[in-house]
Amino acid sequence: MTAPSLMSSMRILVTGAAGFVGSHLCERLLCAGHEVLAVDNHFTGRRANVAQLLGHPRFELMRHDITFPLYVEVDAIYNLACPASPVHYQRDPVQTTKVSVIGAINMLGLAKRTGANILQASTSEVYGDPDTHPQPEAYRGNVNPIGPRACYDEGKRCAETLFFDYRRQHGLKIKVARIFNTYGPRMHPNDGRVVSNFIVQALQGKPITLYGDGRQTRSFCYVDDLVEGLIRLMATPDEVTGPVNLGNPGEFTIRQLAEQILHLTGSRSTLVNEPLPEDDPMQRQPDITLAKQLLDWQPSIALEDGLKRTIPYFQELLRKEARQVTT
Repeated sequence: MTAPSLMSSMRILVTGAAGFVGSHLCERLLCAGHEVLAVDNHFTGRRANVAQLLGHPRFELMRHDITFPLYVEVDAIYNLACPASPVHYQRDPVQTTKVSVIGAINMLGLAKRTGANILQASTSEVYGDPDTHPQPEAYRGNVNPIGPRACYDEGKRCAETLFFDYRRQHGLKIKVARIFNTYGPRMHPNDGRVVSNFIVQALQGKPITLYGDGRQTRSFCYVDDLVEGLIRLMATPDEVTGPVNLGNPGEFTIRQLAEQILHLTGSRSTLVNEPLPEDDPMQRQPDITLAKQLLDWQPSIALEDGLKRTIPYFQELLRKEARQVTT
């Protein structure tokens, strides 16, 4: 699929730009000929993720926390700033809620002042532990508002509310993407997410940790497919607002994922079971009918192929860490 283009040579702000998804998005936007203002406070994002872009004449990296206002001139905004893994967003849950809510208000205010299109990176976590399967955009979710995951789940739900209220009240040109489990190179090795966890454990020969019995399901989207979907959503006419599910509808149990990683790495790691975390959803699978209709988009990279592209990244990362320890 060839993505529809935005206007030529736009100045685009990407928040959370030094994160896993943000860094890949910045690369794609630069390749399309845009100027990119990359903003990140480096709470979870890493400068190494965008190191290869720092000398690019159309790329600028700014250290900034979007819970404080930002005064710049831009044509479009991708708001990706927020810790996305339970390990990271539960480390400082109050700040997680603040970046989702106050950060959204600040970016919406910037879009209002500049007339920029603005896209919110929301999440499948707005569906909570669903009793509808697969999850369509019309499903309103089953979220615990006072549980340990609520800082992220409810923060993102409130951000969606703000986006649509700004559209109704101020006529903003908004887009909302609900992102399902995404993986690929530049994932943080200690983010606690299942793909990075399993790959690192397998490569180190450590036991692979299955929470619960491993029968809970997830759908895994390779990062290149996700970025394609985000760019296509931003390029839609103003009347297309979303929310739009972006994810791979292929559904796998966590045990199947672990077994596939063991096979691809050649690891002899064993599988061990640990208690299931509170409010961890048992099923997660996107209904992408809307994305197919509105964006002419669906993932093209199968899980096995995506893992084959991801594992070498972690192998090199672990080799670098080992060299640093021995020098």
